Amino acid sequence: MRTSAVLLISCPDQKGLVATVSDFIYRHGGNILHTDEHTDADSAWFLMRVEFDPAGLDLPLTDLPQLFVPIAQEFDMEWRLAKPGERKKMVIMVSKYDHCLVDLLYRHKVGELNCDIPLIISNHADNQPIADFYQIPFAVIPVSKDNKREAEQKQISLILDHGADFTVLARYMQVLSNEFVATFPHRIINIHHSFLPAFVGAKPYHQAFQRGVKLIGATSHYVTEVLDDGPIIEQDVVRISHRASVEDLIQKGRDLEKVVLSRGVRWHIDDRVLVYGNNKKTVVFD
Repeated sequence: MRTSAVLLISCPDQKGLVATVSDFIYRHGGNILHTDEHTDADSAWFLMRVEFDPAGLDLPLTDLPQLFVPIAQEFDMEWRLAKPGERKKMVIMVSKYDHCLVDLLYRHKVGELNCDIPLIISNHADNQPIADFYQIPFAVIPVSKDNKREAEQKQISLILDHGADFTVLARYMQVLSNEFVATFPHRIINIHHSFLPAFVGAKPYHQAFQRGVKLIGATSHYVTEVLDDGPIIEQDVVRISHRASVEDLIQKGRDLEKVVLSRGVRWHIDDRVLVYGNNKKTVVFD
């Protein structure tokens, strides 16, 4: 459980940002443990993550944000404060493929993912035994062309009712509507089984095989209204032999998908990801 607080900042670049933020924390008795900054030279945009120990603050941590507001307004900041001890709630959505689901649930069980999982939602019943094994509620909501909007309304209601901070698509094989995505901006993480922006859409391994690629990849990203075009959180690749079949690509790809998704989820939980650039890019602070 993290005992530090994290201040995340995104704003136009200008002089005095680092000094002003650091001085604010110092003046109120906070001890900065780690700080990361990045300036995008092309857009002149500044991003910052400050992790600090609030134990010595001269006021309750809950009162700190209201004192920071004048600074945020002066520098035109988008910002938020993640408090120590907070545990995000993650809802998982899955279809029939179970490898990413099982990986997330195992990592959660052994403490790699510092969050709660109140619910798993699926459009098929296949993964009910896995949810039962990990003692997590499992809701089956069938989806078809005829009932898609109705099904999504049920899914949205469940996510809201369980107080989820974000949702993970662990190989959920349905395209979400714009209405669904707009309800949870930058709070839906997907795993796409290709190295985006290559081979978007369905059957990317088949597309890759037909092109004779020498590398295949996987990409975890935030979901936006444009299919497979959201801000990228993490990617990785594995080399492919000319002897590899489509089945070989799929097998290697599944290993990548698990690792890339879990990394993206962990960094989101740890408040290490900032989206910027008209919602097209991310900075992931290590």
